[in-house]
Amino acid sequence: MSTFDSMGLMKSINDNLGPFRKSQSETMLGFGQMAKAAMAEGQVSAKHKELIALAIGVTQHCSGCIAFHVKALHRLGCTRAELEEALGVCVYMGGGPGLMLVAEALAAFDAMAPQKT
Repeated sequence: MSTFDSMGLMKSINDNLGPFRKSQSETMLGFGQMAKAAMAEGQVSAKHKELIALAIGVTQHCSGCIAFHVKALHRLGCTRAELEEALGVCVYMGGGPGLMLVAEALAAFDAMAPQKT
């Protein structure tokens, strides 16, 4: 069982960036618009774009990227099987260091899974 707290990390990032969002509002507005345009549904589905973004986050060793893109993948209905298949490509492309972040991504996916009642 992982002790990595992806939900806490996202909260910390959002809290710490709050003042930056205010002081650099034009920059952050531009970044948000770029993200919205890049992730919009098109010839490549939004879910596949999020899987690509997650893979980049894994191979770039970015825990924040992993957490935020896993959250988006849940919103888009990604299954664990789809996630695992994409993460297999991360292991192929990123070797051992990629594998360590795959464990983090899987833990984040499980931690953010909707609770079944």
